[in-house]
Amino acid sequence: MHIRNKHSGRYDFKKLKAYGSELSSHVFTNQYGNETIDFSNPEAVKLLNQAILKMDYGISFWDLPENFLCPPIPGRADYVHHLADLLASSFGDVIPKGENVLGLDIGVGANCIYPILGEHEYGWSFIGSEIEIEAVRSARLILEKNIHLKNRITIYHQTEKSNILKGVIRPQDEFDFTMCNPPFHASAQDAAMGTKRKLKNLGIKKHLLNFGGKSHELWCQGGEKAFVRKMISESELMRNNCLWFTTLVSKKENLHFFEQELKKISAIDVKVIEMGQGQKISRILAWSFKNKEEQLQWAKRRWSLK
Repeated sequence: MHIRNKHSGRYDFKKLKAYGSELSSHVFTNQYGNETIDFSNPEAVKLLNQAILKMDYGISFWDLPENFLCPPIPGRADYVHHLADLLASSFGDVIPKGENVLGLDIGVGANCIYPILGEHEYGWSFIGSEIEIEAVRSARLILEKNIHLKNRITIYHQTEKSNILKGVIRPQDEFDFTMCNPPFHASAQDAAMGTKRKLKNLGIKKHLLNFGGKSHELWCQGGEKAFVRKMISESELMRNNCLWFTTLVSKKENLHFFEQELKKISAIDVKVIEMGQGQKISRILAWSFKNKEEQLQWAKRRWSLK
């Protein structure tokens, strides 16, 4: 994991139980003598997240509607920290901090996790876009219950489900980065098979309908390849509105295709950043339409302000 990630070691359940009394009933000692929980149990994972967010990020209230994705916080934190390094690469290796840094979280979800982590770790401001109205309500409730987030994070309802950046980024807007965890399955059947594989890896034989994830969070027509391709295409229209466009890429075999698409729209600076959590490897694909000098000028103009 990233060197600044708080969660590179084992979960300290002794401390975490002090921040979430309901979590205690889900904690048990495994065959190796370590305290753990059943990670296939959505309620247990949600209670773990609540305790982590309270202990490490000062979040007093965090909840999810039933069946929405419950994100693993360590992996989400890795994306945020790598983004900080990416921004620093445009700013003389200095990580920009504070509310002048503005990010767009595409598909912020009911959990609002990336803005929560980015605001706490670096003081950044965020706009989160989301197509599912129930998720919008959930994310806004989290902000209302955590007053210190209200002036730093705004949730937009993306009413045009066929658009990704269009309708969210306006002609006058300037974003320092976008981030996205795209739906990577191509169909509901594909998503179900993915859940089955995940359960098998956890040693769970029965299929749990509530393992986590609404349909729009898990799959879209054409899967990750189609979604990111459309994002790349729309980014060309907003080339002057954002310094760095980024997205997670789950399938390594899609990278070459995306890089070719970025060549077609004349992206100047393209990076692939690998992230590892245990045995899982994921990647951040990042691109900018600005050269190094233009990136520095952007950074100085926006981030040097006090």
